[in-house]
Amino acid sequence: MSRLSPVNHARWQRFRHNRRGYWSLWIFAVLFVLCLGSELLANDKPLLVRYDHRFYFPLLVDYSETDFGGQLATKADYQDPWLKSRLDKEGWAIWAPIKFGDGTINFASSVPFPSPPSLQNWLGTDANGGDVLARILYGTRISLLFGLMLTLMSSVVGIIVGACQGYYGGRVDLWGQRFIEVWSGMPTLFLIILLSSVVQPGFWWLLAINVLFGWMQLVGVVRAEFLRARNFDYIRAAQALGVGDRTIMLRHMLPNAMVATLTYLPFILCGSITTLTSLDFLGFGLPMGSPSLGELLLQGKNNLQAPWLGMAAFFSLAILLSLLIFIGEAVRDAFDPSKVH
Repeated sequence: MSRLSPVNHARWQRFRHNRRGYWSLWIFAVLFVLCLGSELLANDKPLLVRYDHRFYFPLLVDYSETDFGGQLATKADYQDPWLKSRLDKEGWAIWAPIKFGDGTINFASSVPFPSPPSLQNWLGTDANGGDVLARILYGTRISLLFGLMLTLMSSVVGIIVGACQGYYGGRVDLWGQRFIEVWSGMPTLFLIILLSSVVQPGFWWLLAINVLFGWMQLVGVVRAEFLRARNFDYIRAAQALGVGDRTIMLRHMLPNAMVATLTYLPFILCGSITTLTSLDFLGFGLPMGSPSLGELLLQGKNNLQAPWLGMAAFFSLAILLSLLIFIGEAVRDAFDPSKVH
């Protein structure tokens, strides 16, 4: 931290002083890394196979049954008892801790679906026979990536629009505000429902729709900072010297606006994750069968006799969103100069 400026060093110290936010950041980072490597933690394929004095990498390459002494040239099913015994007899295999992927059905279960937690399925199975813990890992990864991309893209658009309104003012600001008032009143959920009857919803389709209607969250904050800074003496001096508008906005005004903007980002990320979860819960989100926390909540609602489904989804969302809220509070304190410890 010695390379940080005195101001940023003081901010980092204020952030670290907030122990709840500081440790929430570390826990969130660990969970994010684990979710990014979901294939290494939950997979119905071995990570590495040693068979007949040769190494195989099922995680990266699709092999057929003939590669392991079978008669059919079909894709190898590593959950097949015959193939498992073959690998144990002629070699060995290294498996992920959870031997189920996001779409694996546990056909070996002796209990009707959804089955309760067991040594085989640590959090039980859902109504389709999928492992709940595996689907939570994959679903959390999709939610985090969707939320991060939505937050980044909508924030970039909002910062650009707010900066232009605040810097130029006048008619640009007036017409921009009138457009935002009309655009923010668009019923996004109803539009998604209508478009879902025409286009099959997908990750990128949902991301584009939500960016199109969700970029206005930071406009007010950035606009206010630029309106305040445009009358500063050093800004007027730069304009008088002929410095370009783009240079003034990026180099002299944007850093001041980013202080207020950064404090909002964790809370915007929370809203982005909740948006995808809500759409999946209502059935207008990701395609059917995709791992999703919202879909797991829906299964918990439809299967009240299996409380582990709703509890698993609830605690997953509660922990994830609580960590982000705690991080946001710590960031807000870090950028607040009145918070001196």
